[in-house]
Amino acid sequence: MTPRFDELIHAPTRLSLVSLLAATDWADFKFLRDSLEMSDSALSKQLTTLEAAGYVEIRKSFIAKRPRTSVRLTVPGHAAFAGHVAALQEIVARAGLAVLPDQVS
Repeated sequence: MTPRFDELIHAPTRLSLVSLLAATDWADFKFLRDSLEMSDSALSKQLTTLEAAGYVEIRKSFIAKRPRTSVRLTVPGHAAFAGHVAALQEIVARAGLAVLPDQVS
């Protein structure tokens, strides 16, 4: 993976959202909303932005006549996140630090 700082992912809310999605296959909208302590409208806005960039796939379905929205990172989304994390690690390493405290040299 090539380190690449991604302005779209770097926004704190989207960074939290993408990192949560990176650890799951499909995530339920309610799970994301509650985990990130966001309003429905704020989460929808962030997901729309990520979907427009091709970073997430949104699936809408019905379960017992109730709407259900699920989200997952796409392959490009995973790659963008991995590149962004690698870029952050490089930036931090220039200061002689590590992203994780137990990696300090």
